[in-house]
Amino acid sequence: MSKDIEEFWPSISDLMAGLMMIFMLIAISFMVKVEKNKDKIENIAKQYRETKIEIYNDLTKEFSKDLKKWNAYIDADTLSVKFNEPDIFFNQGSSTLKKPFKDILDDFFPRYIKIISSEKYKDDIEEVRIEGHTSSEWMRGMDEEDSYFKNMKLSQDRTRKTLEYVMSIPKMKKYSKFMISKVTANGLSSSKKVYTKSGQENRRKSRRVEFKIRTSAETKINEILKEKEKQNENN
Repeated sequence: MSKDIEEFWPSISDLMAGLMMIFMLIAISFMVKVEKNKDKIENIAKQYRETKIEIYNDLTKEFSKDLKKWNAYIDADTLSVKFNEPDIFFNQGSSTLKKPFKDILDDFFPRYIKIISSEKYKDDIEEVRIEGHTSSEWMRGMDEEDSYFKNMKLSQDRTRKTLEYVMSIPKMKKYSKFMISKVTANGLSSSKKVYTKSGQENRRKSRRVEFKIRTSAETKINEILKEKEKQNENN
């Protein structure tokens, strides 16, 4: 082997060692970024759990004496206040609110909004959803798809009328800015039916109104993931 070749190989070895060091630094840098994103998401998830618990506790404390008489309950997982007395909401096939339901909303909604629009929570609230749910039935002999769309229109009309009503409550005037930016009306037809233990649709329980809170945790996590995608594209 000539002297030139002998001198050439150490140069190649040094080059390969240098490249390996560069690749290692890139890998370490990537792992650090991944770990930071993971920590961010874990922190948001932790804050979300804590905020959920606090909202649930505050709502339960406020409405504990009322839930039974309203035939309502608060779902800790979805932060949803569910009203399960369909006969007092609307007449069959109608979107006009009945007086007993108006009376409940007059009492419930101002207290509800006062809690979730407070300084304690207002930055954590992404959306307050008024959800209207129906059973799958509509008219005898009508097929499932036609019934679904008939109930979709009805549930949308009902939630819109409910939103219009709660915004017209005199006590709600001072919360109008918060409500316009956060509160939405969502008619879901029979897409979220309630079933019995035997797997049959419980038509009565399927017909319900829910007030559901969606926090900003999901939005924050999506922002982190988008940032990560941009970083990957630039690498």
